[in-house]
Amino acid sequence: MKSDVEISIVILNYNGIFHTRELLFSVKEKLKDVSYEVIVVDNGSKNKEYELLKAEFPEYKILDSGKNRGFAGGNNFGIKECLSDYVMLLNNDTLLTESSIKWLLNRLKKHPEIAAVSPKIHFYSPQGTIQYAGFSQLSSITLRNKAIGFGEADIGQYDISHETASTHGAAMMVSREVINKVGLMPEQYFLYYEELDWCEMMRKAGYEIWYEPKSLVIHKESQSSGVNSPLKKYYLVRNRLLFASRNRQGSIKLLAFAYQLTVVLIKELFSSLIERRFDLVKATFSGVKDFFLMRINKKQ
Repeated sequence: MKSDVEISIVILNYNGIFHTRELLFSVKEKLKDVSYEVIVVDNGSKNKEYELLKAEFPEYKILDSGKNRGFAGGNNFGIKECLSDYVMLLNNDTLLTESSIKWLLNRLKKHPEIAAVSPKIHFYSPQGTIQYAGFSQLSSITLRNKAIGFGEADIGQYDISHETASTHGAAMMVSREVINKVGLMPEQYFLYYEELDWCEMMRKAGYEIWYEPKSLVIHKESQSSGVNSPLKKYYLVRNRLLFASRNRQGSIKLLAFAYQLTVVLIKELFSSLIERRFDLVKATFSGVKDFFLMRINKKQ
């Protein structure tokens, strides 16, 4: 029997119950005029966060993943439980301030050629500052791109919807039909770059990725992993190499590897040493080493 739920919202919680609560309250208060379900996946949190959320929000599906499955693995765990044809992935450190995510649903419904769409995203502070209004194309070799509008005051300069290179992992809506065709989010990354790879999978299958400014989400950036933490450094270093391995071919792949292992590596190490952040130096080397171990073990 077909579900009448229009949007399935998947939220990943990992030792972040304060932010998850704030998001759930904002969904309950702000999301109107659309039928939805909420699926919270507790991704191996400590301090009985799964039990606390389950007791406090009995109207939502609160799932225990059993372990930390990473960003992709945790979200995939929730996606498998969704009833709707449209899945909204929201970071737990985001907030709804209005009911505008319904515009994401409208865009996907009206345009089957679009696989996924992200809203305009504002930083929590300073208020009204843009974090995301689309992404520029990822460079073939340097693997760098630009978040359009990043750090700008929002005065309506990015209020026209457009195709973009990638969604933003903090807030994105995907068609279930597309997920069934291209597969779930790749779990090899564990943290960072997985949504970029997923969008590459969609684009290779002939779909488009869009930005929809009629929808707005607020993002409290880097609450869970920390700013410039060893964890973040490790996965960014490792996963740039992994992304190149999976999405570049021939001489372009070799050049991408060479750039990451010379220019980027030297810059990362020099910056960390200047700051006397020897933990970041260790994380950088570990990221490179573990990528090559993944290749040797053929896990990617």
